[in-house]
Amino acid sequence: MIESRDGGQALEVRVRHEVIRIEPWGEDSLRVRVGRHDVLDEVPGALLAAKPSEVDIEVATEHGRITNGALTGVVELMPTDTGVTSLLRFLRTETGEELLAEEQAHFWWPGARLFQSHGGGYARLEQRFRAYPGERLFGLGQHPHGRLDQKGMVIDLLQRNGEVSIPFLVSSRGYGLLWNMAGTGRVELAENGTRWVADSARQLDYWVTAGRTPADVLSRYADATGHPPVLPEWASGFWQSKLRYRSQEELLGVAREHRRRGLPMSVIVADFFHWTHLGDWRFDPAEWPDPAAMIRELDELGIRLMVSVWPSVSPLSENYPAMRDAGLLAATEQGLPLHAPWYDKGMPAETPVAFYDATSARAREFVWDKVKRHYYDLGVRAFWLDGCEPELQPGHPHNLSLAAGPGSEVANLYPMANARAFHEGALAEGDDEVVLLCRSAWAGSQRYGAALWSGDIPATWESLRAQVRAGLNVALSGIPWWTTDIGGFHGGDPDSPEYRELMVRWFSYGAFCPLFRLHGVRDPRAPFGPDMTGGPNEVWSYGDEALELIERTLALRERLRPYLMAQMRIAHDTGMPPMRPLFVDFPGDGAAWDVDDEFLLGPDLLVAPVLDPGARSRAVYLPAGTGWTDAWTGVEHAGGTTIEAEAPLERIPVFLRAGADVPVAER
Repeated sequence: MIESRDGGQALEVRVRHEVIRIEPWGEDSLRVRVGRHDVLDEVPGALLAAKPSEVDIEVATEHGRITNGALTGVVELMPTDTGVTSLLRFLRTETGEELLAEEQAHFWWPGARLFQSHGGGYARLEQRFRAYPGERLFGLGQHPHGRLDQKGMVIDLLQRNGEVSIPFLVSSRGYGLLWNMAGTGRVELAENGTRWVADSARQLDYWVTAGRTPADVLSRYADATGHPPVLPEWASGFWQSKLRYRSQEELLGVAREHRRRGLPMSVIVADFFHWTHLGDWRFDPAEWPDPAAMIRELDELGIRLMVSVWPSVSPLSENYPAMRDAGLLAATEQGLPLHAPWYDKGMPAETPVAFYDATSARAREFVWDKVKRHYYDLGVRAFWLDGCEPELQPGHPHNLSLAAGPGSEVANLYPMANARAFHEGALAEGDDEVVLLCRSAWAGSQRYGAALWSGDIPATWESLRAQVRAGLNVALSGIPWWTTDIGGFHGGDPDSPEYRELMVRWFSYGAFCPLFRLHGVRDPRAPFGPDMTGGPNEVWSYGDEALELIERTLALRERLRPYLMAQMRIAHDTGMPPMRPLFVDFPGDGAAWDVDDEFLLGPDLLVAPVLDPGARSRAVYLPAGTGWTDAWTGVEHAGGTTIEAEAPLERIPVFLRAGADVPVAER
């Protein structure tokens, strides 16, 4: 049975016990929910409430049609050997072109959807779509596999250190799809079909939008899941960090030395173990005797302090008993509510710790109250939300029991909920300039001011190459604020000439990323624990030759900041990320879709990082439709061409779109 519902605002299909609800959800967009017996409204997701849309609905005995602007959804009842099934297709309204269509798994059983019951209303769910020759798929968060086009990949829908599940993809066919389900599972982007799998959930939920260009798709996605705030201007400069500054005096010494040398710095970081115990959310007075005075001095130097805040709570924490007894800690389906081993201060051995339940409003308010009292009220406006996947050991999100639901159904939204605690807490103080550096994110995290970085990555050339593609897919997943650990996190010998070259090249790349941050645990490396610190990781730690080149890069970033801030305001207004693949601005240039080792920073800068040791030139494709000027030499080139660009160690290839005036080179 197919019928119009809600006064002509929705299309509903019933086939036996399956109920499909198709309704407009933002401009040129449709939301599809499929349930057994009924469609539920309370299941957590990423979509914001939709504004009313003018839609056209047609209903016949065996088919229905719903049109919302540029997107039309068609549902047909199809006879099979095992009875009637339903199939959906999504068309470009103007031309009738098929953008995406569901596809049966088999002519007999199952159809495009599969419910395999676990009991109690939960089931393993599958949703299948047709595959198309030549289709390219982008987004899906951040993954270390080193590819930009995700077609052919199998991607786990799971949060892990360095792997961020944002189940939104952008297709070269002119549509975007959000898998609006926060549970664990996977997506298979095969040549013979696409299959989304939810390990355990109550219903299927996905959202489709149409756009003439990728920019249209990204704009519709931002409208549906939230626009990012405007990045505070102070956050666009250089961030200094290492694993870890062990005391107030050590951290201040680095900040003072930066200023003595006349080097720019916007943010400096107090990393983990600055606390008394994990979950106390306050400075250890033995190492940080007067944080208020420290923050005042940093303010006078023009530097903001960022502090590391984990969602973990040690049994030794002063907050643990109250949080346990009030039900503010994440529970488990089986066993004790402890989720990861940790060497906390005062622990003679590794001990399991808990996590606060970020999906609980009461728990978010409790944590923000502690953070406000011990950090925010002292002047801290930048928070490093580390380990916020959360960092489960072993990695069994299915065993989580959260206020929002079972881990299998909702675990992936944890990092978004964690960012929400800080964003809403700051807004309640009348402050919209808090910056949150997060190790994980989910669809919609951008609306809470979440900045993502690529996690604990290796300090290798291969890793640097992978970051370029990972960052572009993050941008196409709706997160405009992104960065890496310059130089990589794991390893790197500051005295090695080979590593120094990598550091210089990584700095040159990092200067054109939305956020510009040095971090890492350098050699020699100490065992994990409260006394650990990494080797030296200041800009002067890599020898005089490297320092001279890094100083040039720091100055370059300062020149770029006004241009970058203009792009950040555009990201807030339209959802267009500052850093993006070439095809976003040049969708009509077929060759631009093939380029995965260059990117645009805003509309006017084309950046080609150097990604191989010893390279002093590299091939650069310049998109068609405009001319391009070498930002360093002023030499002009035609678009639609590939050139061999010079890349001496002091610079990477950068090109200006014809007519652009961005101060890349010194003037």
